[in-house]
Amino acid sequence: MRRILIGIIIALVAIFIGLGVIWMLATKKYDRQESVRIYIPRGATTTAVVDTLVTRLGQDFGRRVARLWGLQGGSPKVAEGSYVVDPGARAIDISRRLLHGRQTPVRLTFNNIRTFDQLAARLASRMEFTEDEFAAACDSVLPTMGFNRPGYVAAFIPDTYEFYWNAPAVVVVSRLADFRNRFWTDERRAQASSLGLTPVEVATVASIVEEETAKADERPMVARLYLNRIARRIPLQADPTVKFAVGDFSLRRITGKHLRTPSPYNTYLNPGLPPGPIRVPERATLEAVLSAPAHGYIYMCAKEDFSGRHNFATDYATHLANARRYQQALDRRNIH
Repeated sequence: MRRILIGIIIALVAIFIGLGVIWMLATKKYDRQESVRIYIPRGATTTAVVDTLVTRLGQDFGRRVARLWGLQGGSPKVAEGSYVVDPGARAIDISRRLLHGRQTPVRLTFNNIRTFDQLAARLASRMEFTEDEFAAACDSVLPTMGFNRPGYVAAFIPDTYEFYWNAPAVVVVSRLADFRNRFWTDERRAQASSLGLTPVEVATVASIVEEETAKADERPMVARLYLNRIARRIPLQADPTVKFAVGDFSLRRITGKHLRTPSPYNTYLNPGLPPGPIRVPERATLEAVLSAPAHGYIYMCAKEDFSGRHNFATDYATHLANARRYQQALDRRNIH
């Protein structure tokens, strides 16, 4: 009986010691000054998860979290994802988040995007999927919504969105396209139709407008100018489409060589709108096209003061005079 009692006491002491060790492991707090984000990729092994925790959280604290995660039966497959660890977070809480896959969403922001490839690169840099996987997802999802390849960028509206880091590309594309479709209410579609345009064509006009002027208050006027040219079947002759065709948006001076660039996007050589947007236009610019105020201008030229604004004209003679002043200003600054 005495031996049994001693055995029980020893077992209890061992249990209390074990609980004490676990308590020490569990209550230890992350003591660095800045938050850190942890990434557990697809197919990670248990060893890879432990290595990641140690690398991102430090040798001592990372191993504490890994040990607790392992004691609770942690699975790498469940832990796959991305997690932000803030200063003061307890080891047990971090391990439980990994145990149950309670990720921290990634804030996915994109703006000032000109090409589909740039869009794919921007999104892939923030998410687990690759650029190729994003492109494949677009090929899978967007044609079913009526988009062709040149119009893919019209399926996205610049903003800040939240996704889990390991969300499949097809889910991200579908949700972003859904956000875009919410913008295109019946009322806005009716506005576009009254202009003789589809939503993608509105996005195409908006993309040219954004490239023409960075001045938000000038964009509605520029939008109406292009709408006037479309309505009168006048070639758009938009310099930004030439820059897109050339592949160089840094051009300060468009010359005859540039104007002769063979491309369906060159609106000096091709009538009507280009095949698709030349950038991903912002929501406000789409609105500027839909609600552009009426005026009679059909010509525009950058102001000679390099303010980023434009001189507008209703007749070609006035436009030539405006263009001459701008060309002379370029000459004075030796801009070729």
